[in-house]
Amino acid sequence: MAIILLLLLSGLTPFLQAAADVFCDNVKVLADTLPKNTSSSPVHFATAAFGQAPDVVYALSLCRGDILNDTACAKCVSNSFQVVSNATPPEVQCYKDANYYGDCLLVYSGDAQILAPFDRTNNGDGTPPPFVKCNVRNVTGDVSLITGLIRELLVETVETAAAAASGSGGSTMPRFATGVMDSGTNFPMVYSMAQCTPDMSAGDCLACLRGLLDMVNSTMALRIGGQIHVIRCYFRYEASQFYGGQPMVRIGPPAPAPALSPATKHKRKLWVIPVVVVPLAAAAFLCFIFYSRRRTKQRKGKLMRSQGSRRAQDLEGEEQLVWQGKNSEFSAFDFEQVMEATNNFSEENKLGQGGFGAVYKGQFPDGLDVAVKRLASHSGQGFIEFKNEVQLIAKLQHKNLVRLLGCCSKEEEKILVYEYLPNKSLDFFIFDENKRDLLDWSKLVVIIEGVAHGLLYLHKHSRLRVIHRDLKPSNILLDSEMNPKISDFGLAKIFITNNTEGNTTRRVVGTYGYMAPEYASEGVFSVKSDVFSFGVVMFEILSRKRNSGKQQCGDFINLLGYAWRLWEEGRWIDLVDASLDLKSQSTEIMRYINIALLCVQENAVDRPTMADVVAMLSSETTIMVEPKKPAYFNVRVGNEEVSAASESCSINEMTMSVTIPR
Repeated sequence: MAIILLLLLSGLTPFLQAAADVFCDNVKVLADTLPKNTSSSPVHFATAAFGQAPDVVYALSLCRGDILNDTACAKCVSNSFQVVSNATPPEVQCYKDANYYGDCLLVYSGDAQILAPFDRTNNGDGTPPPFVKCNVRNVTGDVSLITGLIRELLVETVETAAAAASGSGGSTMPRFATGVMDSGTNFPMVYSMAQCTPDMSAGDCLACLRGLLDMVNSTMALRIGGQIHVIRCYFRYEASQFYGGQPMVRIGPPAPAPALSPATKHKRKLWVIPVVVVPLAAAAFLCFIFYSRRRTKQRKGKLMRSQGSRRAQDLEGEEQLVWQGKNSEFSAFDFEQVMEATNNFSEENKLGQGGFGAVYKGQFPDGLDVAVKRLASHSGQGFIEFKNEVQLIAKLQHKNLVRLLGCCSKEEEKILVYEYLPNKSLDFFIFDENKRDLLDWSKLVVIIEGVAHGLLYLHKHSRLRVIHRDLKPSNILLDSEMNPKISDFGLAKIFITNNTEGNTTRRVVGTYGYMAPEYASEGVFSVKSDVFSFGVVMFEILSRKRNSGKQQCGDFINLLGYAWRLWEEGRWIDLVDASLDLKSQSTEIMRYINIALLCVQENAVDRPTMADVVAMLSSETTIMVEPKKPAYFNVRVGNEEVSAASESCSINEMTMSVTIPR
């Protein structure tokens, strides 16, 4: 395997030479002890600190997940120290931060930050920047198919690695996964690997790896191999097997869908429709069908009428309902139409940027205002969920749900067209000191109750049973009268039967800070998952503070713990933002905080259903249950965003740069 080495070296001065000897001696001590400590760990991972300030050396090492033998692991870490030493001029070898990415990860520094817990606001490391390396060869053959399958392979590998046991409860599996992709063409098989340090939670590991996937630019996406490393996580893929053992994930070419008999279709409807990883071709195929139907509508309609069949007329009516234009439930738009409506996706028309891509304001020639979500070409999550969101929202009709007008697909472009809501999203108001006063208590009540009714419709009253899985203020849009509409159903889970609970062992999706504990830790989701998210949103509306982020809430590091302490001390009114001045509504405020605390209970069984929540919100005489201590009572809940560090593609086996490390 090729050696990948990133050394950050500093310039020296004679004044620092004496300290260099001490620091260097400390490095040598760790070179003797860290290999043994790493190999003796059940997950082949170790951290260490040695020496006295200001010459303390902090170190971290991790053997790759396919290195199962303790002796091999110890030798690997020892060799890593040797590689670093040999690659550095002897006179400066101890004045540096060393980061070696090979069969083993080795990091040491005079800065304790390298041992800090993962932080999503800076990808968990801070220093050094990500190491990015690409194969010099480009994908050949059916480029769209192969790059789509490679993306699917990486997403599956990343999710499998994050879901792996971390060594707790006697388990000895690291957060590590391997995979292989067979395109079904002459293109060679592609092999993948992803790994996190095993001290990370499943959620942090997934966030770290997804942050790296988001760094894949258009150049790297076309290469037959590549890798991105930070201290806490990495992924790699190549057109040859570079790891030992059997792949844990296997991806094959998309199989053509066979024609289903009515009986088979009926049986299939009894199963949960999962949010699954699909290649880009599947999303393109969906809109291809839409366009084909629209082109053939008139020809089919004439044939139906000539046959005089009542069933044919019914089918024609269904076609017209879906395709007759802007007044229908759903339309397929031409890409040129969308380009013209958004002024070529100009910055002036841009409404915002999310994890799935940018959203633009558009206006069609007939005056119809729309919001256009242009899914990012590098966002595997966006493409994965494209088909799910299209199929789902077209079937949902409720005043508190955003309306999807249609879609557009052309080559790499995947676009969703929504109704335009002029007042943006809820977070735009409640977290902005200059705009929060535009929402007085009466408007906040309308928003809270509207969101509750929207969730109740999804859980109980719609044609499908839907769990949203990503409810948060940025996904609650506001119309011209400040009425709320739940949006962004790309992560929703759909049930055809009355089942409203499921489990995922591979794909925990959503936003940490709003995610129920049983889902974040075990992959168990239910309608109670959305109830938990709703409770967090209620607290954010009342306090006008974020549950996630760096802000402190009194002595607590998250909003839920702060709310619970105030509730226990009878000072719950202090949770409410002072600008609301709601002393005259103290009884109502107490009831709302009580409801929010019930929604964020640790155990799902202790949370109310949305039907219960709606009843409690609408009745002042309902006897309230006393809440228990909430989930995440004193746990930092990370920010949803991962910073995108600059990346470059290098064909070199070694990269060296200079900085001042200590």
